[in-house]
Amino acid sequence: MPLDSPVEQQGPVKYGIFGCGTNGFNIILELAKDHERVMVVDRDESRVRSLKDQKFEAYQRDITSSEMLAGLPPFEIAFVMTGDGDTNLAAVLAIKKRLTSVQVVARATDPVIGQKLTAAGAEVVLYPQEVVARSAVLQIKKQHSSRIAQRLFTMIAGWEGTLGIITHKNPDPDAISSAMALAEIAKKANSKSLTVRIYYEGNIGHQENRTFVNLLDIKMERLTPDALAKCTYLALVDCSGPGANNDIPHETKINIIIDHHKEGRHTTGQGSFIDIRPGVGATASIMTQYLQELDIPVDKRVATALLYGIRTDTKEFKRNVTPQDLSYAGFLLPLTDAELLDKIMSPSMSQETLDVMGKAIHERKIQSGYLFANVGYVMNRDSLPQAADLLITLEGVNTALVYGITDTAIVISARNRDIRLHIGNALAEAFGDMGDAGGHPNMGAASLPLSYFGKVEDKEKLLGIVIEPVLQKFRTLVGLENEGKKNGAP
Repeated sequence: MPLDSPVEQQGPVKYGIFGCGTNGFNIILELAKDHERVMVVDRDESRVRSLKDQKFEAYQRDITSSEMLAGLPPFEIAFVMTGDGDTNLAAVLAIKKRLTSVQVVARATDPVIGQKLTAAGAEVVLYPQEVVARSAVLQIKKQHSSRIAQRLFTMIAGWEGTLGIITHKNPDPDAISSAMALAEIAKKANSKSLTVRIYYEGNIGHQENRTFVNLLDIKMERLTPDALAKCTYLALVDCSGPGANNDIPHETKINIIIDHHKEGRHTTGQGSFIDIRPGVGATASIMTQYLQELDIPVDKRVATALLYGIRTDTKEFKRNVTPQDLSYAGFLLPLTDAELLDKIMSPSMSQETLDVMGKAIHERKIQSGYLFANVGYVMNRDSLPQAADLLITLEGVNTALVYGITDTAIVISARNRDIRLHIGNALAEAFGDMGDAGGHPNMGAASLPLSYFGKVEDKEKLLGIVIEPVLQKFRTLVGLENEGKKNGAP
């Protein structure tokens, strides 16, 4: 005789569990934590009796029967979790036939059953072995991340002297905010014996970056050989080692390296703490995780900087963004200063940037979807990526390269929307042996030092002389040399 006198519960039923083996029972225990009303349906009389003894609301039914829902209270969400695929399919069909609005999560024993469950109306199909594997990986990653953060904290806690935190050349918000976060960790770990300084080498040129530094009152100092020599310990953030987007001598001992770019040849054997994660969208995400794992309070200034760093390096969460980046951004959002963030994102444009963008438009040459624009001599190299951002939006342009020359280097900024091309890898392959080059699938940059030719006074003339064989390497790599010149291509 069916055991249909349930333990009395208050409120409507939210969850119905159909099949209460190991997986079903674990789901019941998890849902019970939320204090929602849960009912259980199983065909095994002794199991139903045991559930009632444990104060669960349980019903005995043959869940392969089309009449199994008769007499049951209405519910919103169903978990169909027996170990038999055909039984689960019958239960899903019965539920969806009578209660079309109920959301169904069903267990599949193999892909064929999984497809049938989906066709029957199950919104979510679970493969327990995959769920277990995913959970195991997530748990060990979380534990590993916690250990990494604790190791960093403990290491810094034992230091005495000066820690120099160095960003990459011409630091962007990701690098700057990451340096700020590392400084906060260092102060929390060791405020008595350690002095912390943030250094950079190039220019903070982009108007948003300058606004970012000014409004957040970020103290950054120029890195000089003398300043470098006075540092007892060195940390690199948002670059993978000495000589990688910085002018630090390759033999320099680096104590900390934290980056989200692909590990390069420069990092081999360097540093006593290295955390490089190419799968993460921003170094600021890694730093946010450290702060979380170490339970360090994040003030508005640091939270605003880190959120802005994640947003800019993922191009407003549209480029190379991962679930982790979104999770860390969600953690930071309520801690930020919204008014300050709005001011940072709405700076005035400099006259030079406007001039460079105008010259890029005027000088553009297009060849088979590739746009090349020579902007000549520039004092502020950060105007190039802004010009590239504009030119990639032109109709018929899939890849845009904007190039110019500074007092010390030929600089190239690239944007790409051709899914067949990884522009960062293409730049690295074409120009990596000449200087620093690389980036992401949709954006990249290169800086080719002038070395001895830096003494030449007429930089624009020098660029005109040397740029053609330089660009030819890129054209050959992407296959443009066989297509002929079109539309006045250089």
